[in-house]
Amino acid sequence: MSTFELTAKLRELKELETMIAQAQEEAEAIKDAVKAYMTAQGIEELTADIFKVRYKTIRSSRIDTKSLKAELPEIAQRYTVETTSARFAVV
Repeated sequence: MSTFELTAKLRELKELETMIAQAQEEAEAIKDAVKAYMTAQGIEELTADIFKVRYKTIRSSRIDTKSLKAELPEIAQRYTVETTSARFAVV
């Protein structure tokens, strides 16, 4: 791939990423409007045409790793797993 082709691809990538970000913002605004409606109605589930929508509170429990490392560092170290990944970024 030539430098010209690479630059064109990167420009196209940036344009697409911008479009995706804008679409995601619009989608979030729609979700927020539906959630506000459901909250105002006091409902956790609704059906609209072919769509079923749920907006429920979900509880979960997680280990506070910061506190675990501070109070029991040897235990935290023993159960810590290292992972490797690659990150792609165009800035």
